[in-house]
Amino acid sequence: MSHPMPSLGSFSLLLALVLCAYSLVIGTISLWAMAYNRPLAVAPDHLRETARRAGIASFFAVACATFALVWAFATDDFSVDYVLHHSSKALFWGYKFSTLWSGQEGSLLLWSFLLATYAFVLRLRHKNDITLYAYASTILAGIQVFFLLLLVVAAPPFAIVPGGIAPADGFGLNPLLQYPEMAIHPPMLYLGYVGFSVPFAFALGALMMRYPGEKWIAITRRWTMVTWLFLTCGIMLGMHWAYAVLGWGGYWGWDPVENASLMPWLGGTAFLHSVMMQEKRGMMKRWNVWLIFVTFMLTILGTLLTRSGLVSSVHAFAQSSIGNWFTAFLLITFCICLFTFFRQNDHLKSENQLESIVSRESSFLFNNLVLLAACFTVLYGTLLPVLSEFFTGAKITVGGPYYDKVMVPIGLFLLFLTGVGPLLAWRSTTLRTIRRNFVLPCIAVIVTAIALMAAGVHPWQHDDPTGSIYALVCYSIGAGVITAIASEFLRGAGVVRTQTGKSLIGSSLLLTRRNTRRYGGYMIHFGIVVLFIGLAGAAFNQSKELEMSFGDSVQLNGYKLVCNSFSQDSNKEYDTDFALIDVFKGNSKITRLTPERRVYFPDTDHAQVSTVVAIHSTLAADLYVVFEGRNADSGKPIIKIFVNPLVNWIWIGVLIVIFGTAVALVPPLQPATRRVEAPAPANTLGTGNPLGAPSSPPILAAKVGGITPAVPGAPNA
Repeated sequence: MSHPMPSLGSFSLLLALVLCAYSLVIGTISLWAMAYNRPLAVAPDHLRETARRAGIASFFAVACATFALVWAFATDDFSVDYVLHHSSKALFWGYKFSTLWSGQEGSLLLWSFLLATYAFVLRLRHKNDITLYAYASTILAGIQVFFLLLLVVAAPPFAIVPGGIAPADGFGLNPLLQYPEMAIHPPMLYLGYVGFSVPFAFALGALMMRYPGEKWIAITRRWTMVTWLFLTCGIMLGMHWAYAVLGWGGYWGWDPVENASLMPWLGGTAFLHSVMMQEKRGMMKRWNVWLIFVTFMLTILGTLLTRSGLVSSVHAFAQSSIGNWFTAFLLITFCICLFTFFRQNDHLKSENQLESIVSRESSFLFNNLVLLAACFTVLYGTLLPVLSEFFTGAKITVGGPYYDKVMVPIGLFLLFLTGVGPLLAWRSTTLRTIRRNFVLPCIAVIVTAIALMAAGVHPWQHDDPTGSIYALVCYSIGAGVITAIASEFLRGAGVVRTQTGKSLIGSSLLLTRRNTRRYGGYMIHFGIVVLFIGLAGAAFNQSKELEMSFGDSVQLNGYKLVCNSFSQDSNKEYDTDFALIDVFKGNSKITRLTPERRVYFPDTDHAQVSTVVAIHSTLAADLYVVFEGRNADSGKPIIKIFVNPLVNWIWIGVLIVIFGTAVALVPPLQPATRRVEAPAPANTLGTGNPLGAPSSPPILAAKVGGITPAVPGAPNA
């Protein structure tokens, strides 16, 4: 039987592999010839251009393959084995599109498509710096060759079902993935994972060619920020999906695959902060190169953990030999980075040294150390079960208590640095500056701590006071950081208001537009503080689990829950148990919640259980109710109730971070200029032009609407 679309997809992937291999080989030859001035039969710049065009053509080939698989899902082509195992005729069309990344082969195809898209955009912008972009393009071609080899050899997405005869229907999509956020969470996560290939390629290429100056950092800053933004969105969507769907009452369980997404985020965050040192002061060049190298390798390591079966996770794909491919690629990448670093090490000498421990430079250094400590902590906890089983035969389990014990203090110190860093001056901070900048934040810390204790936050009264102590410290430091950020905004806005006469709000907007990178960064820091406030609410979580029959009630943290009824129902897709629970606060009914427990495909060998959580959400707390099943003896439903304070502030904080990143990506407002003719200087000697000065009056460019207007005859500030 002929299957035209799968055949087209397989051919397109093979064509893309050939084109990328050509781009890699020919690009390498041309760059080698240019670097060492070696003669070739064809001019090196012509070869370089053909390599670039082959890379562009590979994008269209990968896009064609991706379209072929999407079309197979849309038309229910169950002759394709991947479609058979991840879709069905009854599946909603929107989820049929998301099945593209629901399995191993499809997700690798999505990875390749996104990588080809990033490389396509990069190759179109090659005129910004032809040689540097050629190096980056060649390195990206090497990465593309690896992923296309996987798709052609190890995990072909267009494999035909055994026998070639298409079944009448497919197995369907995992019910846990039939949720709106799962239609955008994986692509966002992959956009972040894959996107770090671009700054990695620029950094490695710049090191290979001994790129002069720091222009490569300016080129890659937007790439890195956009990638970091995508990864942030992906992690947040995954957290919200886990909270709303999995039914365990939390949003982050330190699962190995969750950790795999957090590690490159921490590395990318460190890199974004650290490169400012190189831009401003020519420092930490070696550090920055390895930061982006490690961040890229962490994305590969995360993919290895997900696909190799090394770790146990509800998110991981089935165990397969594909992990060996990623292990080999990771080792090759590390060796290339190490060889290039040692070969070009003398090119990375710092131009300046740290002059004072109380300075902006030292805050960046400490920030980097804290972020890397957090990354190492997560990496150690993730790999310890694997390493212990390999060396001792006994698998050590690492759970939440380990991470909470280590990561919470690290996070609080990072929160402290978030507020301190922007208040310090470059090179050295004077005592006067410290007094001026730190008095108000310190007062805010003390007042907040006293107010919280007066309001009833008493850690010493808890059986396990550690969590509430950390929460108290977090809220107090958070208040100090918010005060520091607000004072920076108000101080700058006050200057603009004095010079322009605008309102305080208008001055703040103009101030932000003039330096979007700086004030967008302040917004990101503010969002991080709000996020930490939401996370700290977990110290005060409460829960109860009990059987509830008709008319039974339970009280928890001011809420009264009454079981109105419970019942069962069935349809062609699933059987369901559900309860109707009325919620009261005081004497007033505030809502009715309907938690469910569904069993999909109940009469088949692949029956799957799914929980539909009922949540009543406010800014103060979430009331979170789960139907956990029925008691086998009494037949009564088992209900678990959580009261989770401040959870919504986590999502609000991430939204602020996203907004701040978008602001930081906007080009700053360039002040308009006007041409002003200054009067000719008086000829006090009564002769012609003294000392060869021009006879025509000088023309000065004056800023219009700038903070510091031009002064005739004097340079602009």
